[in-house]
Amino acid sequence: MPEYPDVTVYLEALASRVLGQPLEGVRVRGPSLVRTADPPLREATGKRVTALRRQGKRLIFVLENDLFLVLHLMIAGRLHWRPGGAPVPGRVGLAAFDFPTGTLVLTEASPKKRAQLWLLRGEEAVRGLDRGGLDPMEATPEQFTEALRRENHTLKRALTDPRLFSGIGNAYSDEILHAARLSPVALSQRLVDDEVRRLYQSTRAVLRTWTDRLREEAGSGFPEKVTAFREGMAVHGRYRKPCPDCGSPVQRIVHADNETNYCPTCQTGGRLLADRSLSRLLKEDWPRSLEELEETRAATRGRMQGPG
Repeated sequence: MPEYPDVTVYLEALASRVLGQPLEGVRVRGPSLVRTADPPLREATGKRVTALRRQGKRLIFVLENDLFLVLHLMIAGRLHWRPGGAPVPGRVGLAAFDFPTGTLVLTEASPKKRAQLWLLRGEEAVRGLDRGGLDPMEATPEQFTEALRRENHTLKRALTDPRLFSGIGNAYSDEILHAARLSPVALSQRLVDDEVRRLYQSTRAVLRTWTDRLREEAGSGFPEKVTAFREGMAVHGRYRKPCPDCGSPVQRIVHADNETNYCPTCQTGGRLLADRSLSRLLKEDWPRSLEELEETRAATRGRMQGPG
């Protein structure tokens, strides 16, 4: 899912292309994309884009006449800048937004079409979508601490809860926690002050670093390589690969569609965190450390190979 760095760079790239330009038309192919009927989408036609904003992981096009076009890319939604009048791709295309300067195409590779588009009238309607999370790049240490300790969640859940923090998802929460040297399952209300300080600093540093990297990668072009798995990430998407800081194999916890990656040496004192499905299967045989894990894997390989 595009997160704070991706959405920020998307908006910066769009600014030079659509600010001050009229939206000439919207061509929608995805039947579940549009989430509002009043005002009708056709009312946006001809309205100039006066500003661009971010709300959490949503992109907001501020239009004339107090209209707001709000787009949430969800997990697999992506944006592409194409020459004017470009077609909406057949299998993955959801919509195209036509401007005098070119066409913004929305695609979603997943068969589960989850991207969402709203046309709203008035600031109050836009605020109604806001989950209320704190912008970590604008927050003071005190504000960050208050939001973190408001509820007693695991750090992974707290960072990705849009009611607490704005714009952080599965990928960058892994990177933040690795940089802070904190376990993803540590409880937010049990952190000591120094750990909260490290988490605050790491959150801002990771988001700033990756925003700068993506901005540099895009240059004057449009960001086309938006992905949750990037070269240079420390742990996210790097299961069983070496941690760049200590060399230990990165581990994971899998839950539904999400995967948490972490380094046991850097973050959990060498302890393996129980993966819900595997630990239920293995029960008391679940390895508690990297050493036990390697012994378990070696024994499994030996049984599979059989006697020589």
